[in-house]
Amino acid sequence: MAHEDDPLEHERASWKPSPGLAVAVTDPVSNPGLPPHRERMTDKDPASMKRAVRGIYTLFYLSIAGSIWAIAAYMLFPIESGRIVDIRNNNLFIGLGIALALLAIGVGAIHWSKAVMSDKEFVEPRHATRGRDTTREAAIKAFADADADSGFGRRAMVRNSLIAALAASVVPGVVLFRGLAPFNSPENPHAGDPVYLLEHTMWKEGMRLAHDPSGEPIKAADLTLGSAVHVIPEALAEVSHSEGYLDEKAKAIVLLIRMLPEQLTESEDRKEWSYNGIVAYSKVCTHVGCPVALYEQQTHHLLCPCHQSQFDVTDHAKVIFGPAARPLPQLPITVDDEGYLIARSDFLEPVGPSFWERH
Repeated sequence: MAHEDDPLEHERASWKPSPGLAVAVTDPVSNPGLPPHRERMTDKDPASMKRAVRGIYTLFYLSIAGSIWAIAAYMLFPIESGRIVDIRNNNLFIGLGIALALLAIGVGAIHWSKAVMSDKEFVEPRHATRGRDTTREAAIKAFADADADSGFGRRAMVRNSLIAALAASVVPGVVLFRGLAPFNSPENPHAGDPVYLLEHTMWKEGMRLAHDPSGEPIKAADLTLGSAVHVIPEALAEVSHSEGYLDEKAKAIVLLIRMLPEQLTESEDRKEWSYNGIVAYSKVCTHVGCPVALYEQQTHHLLCPCHQSQFDVTDHAKVIFGPAARPLPQLPITVDDEGYLIARSDFLEPVGPSFWERH
């Protein structure tokens, strides 16, 4: 039981120097000790302590006010007009509110540690890193001593104002996330509805499938057996970047694959969705939306490189491995009179992560 009473006993064995390295000195360095403790004004004057405490929780309440102002500024200075002056005012006043909130928390915490928390010097001997009962008891006591020295448990105004300030400081950031999403307008009533936006893409009946990024239409006869082609709607070339080219491409991007018709396992309601062994599936993974672009020709498996979800192209792109929750949406295709591949319709289910399928 001796080792339980001495938690440093197993470390002290390693402190003993090797006989070949031990050096005896006649004038060893003496321990100078700690300098005399200097009391702060708050330690000597109760009134000074009260003023310090009032200043601390006033700073925390000021932080709360800054967070509230940042939220108010988000609504008082909208940026929907797109004018430079409105964007400048929005950034300025929201930034001032957030800066005040964080600065007041920081100054208050520093003032608390310097003026109110215990200021006594002490020496903490190096202790064993391996946990024992005595070590755990000492850790619990350390927390209790820290609570007593800091006054966190008994100074309710300081504690509660700090907790409120910390909670309020994250609210402006949460509110600002709303500004990342588009807003509905009379011209575009569905701009802020992600479910609607992901249910509808540029694909429509009769639209030709085109190579990405050239926009050149694709003939079924040009696809070789085992090929995998990245495809976009032909009309996408007419959309400018200011009109949402990248957004439309991210939803409508398709992977076109050709195999032998007898290799496909197709349900009765989907037998008309492919053409002569050619199938088209959304390139957007149903897990978190990464591009599914790795095709293994021998197994006919599609792999998402982000989280390794795998889809079986021969069987409606169903999930055979990984975290994806549903198969890749299939684009119904056929050919027109000139032999070019065209879409029969848009996707019949939302593209992208499965969350939007459960709206």
